[in-house]
Amino acid sequence: MLKVDVIIPTYKPDKKVVMLVQKLLKQTYEIHEIHLIDTETGIFPAELYNFDKVKITHIEKTEFDHGGTRHFGAEASKADFLVYMTQDAVPVNERLIEELLKPFEIEGVAIAYGRQLPAPDCRFIERYTRAFNYPETDMVKSLDDIDQMGIKTYFCSDVCAVYKKSVYEELGGFERNVIFNEDMIMAARVIKAGYKVAYTAEAKVMHSHNYNPIQQFHRNFDLAVSQSDHPEIFANIKSEKEGMRLVKDTARYLVRKGKPWLLISLVITSGFKYLGYQCGMNYRKLPGFVIQKCTMNQGYWLRRQALKEH
Repeated sequence: MLKVDVIIPTYKPDKKVVMLVQKLLKQTYEIHEIHLIDTETGIFPAELYNFDKVKITHIEKTEFDHGGTRHFGAEASKADFLVYMTQDAVPVNERLIEELLKPFEIEGVAIAYGRQLPAPDCRFIERYTRAFNYPETDMVKSLDDIDQMGIKTYFCSDVCAVYKKSVYEELGGFERNVIFNEDMIMAARVIKAGYKVAYTAEAKVMHSHNYNPIQQFHRNFDLAVSQSDHPEIFANIKSEKEGMRLVKDTARYLVRKGKPWLLISLVITSGFKYLGYQCGMNYRKLPGFVIQKCTMNQGYWLRRQALKEH
């Protein structure tokens, strides 16, 4: 039986993380180890120390990096497959790991990611966004799909994804010192190397956010910074086209469902998303204090400055 490790970065973990660990330990496919990499805050549930298969590493806030921290987990693992999750993703059933591994029966698959379902408190528009990004049907993406799918070819989410460790190591692992989007950058490298990325709809977690327009601005700013910093991946693939398709499809959905008043919220939020994206793509033209106001990851810029000075 091939070994599977689950790696979860945590920040101020609560009882939901305890529940996540309990659900993972009840999976039909036995997990070898659950590695929690916690950003030290003084908040950590004592119950998490009581599970035999749970390994806990505490790091300083200044050490956290979206790619580097996850890579640290990979280096510490002796498993054949690395499952990455976020602390706010909850498995829907006990078959999550089993379903995540099924696509690897297809030749060339190196990454598989699961389906994110809306949480009970998820807002109406965000529910549609979940369905747009995580449909009911499986897919396997390769280099041949770029002309048709565009940037969606590289789409992947470490909210719930599994990596074949041999390929992960072959390609150097996650980008270190990255502001955001480490999963999509890795997926792009995998596809460019001739491997495949699978989406498996039966691997389900409950995960959604009710971001306000300002939070969407910050998120899209960081997303665009990551794309701007990696022209070798994103320079010839436009994100705006996919974003416009989501807005148009959502608008039609709202009208069809008899909720046209929500179009105002859609337009406002979409405007903030677009503005954040454009600012992020042009961040090199912005002064440092403006960047600090735009980002949701101030620590990244401090580390970046420190690396420059050294």
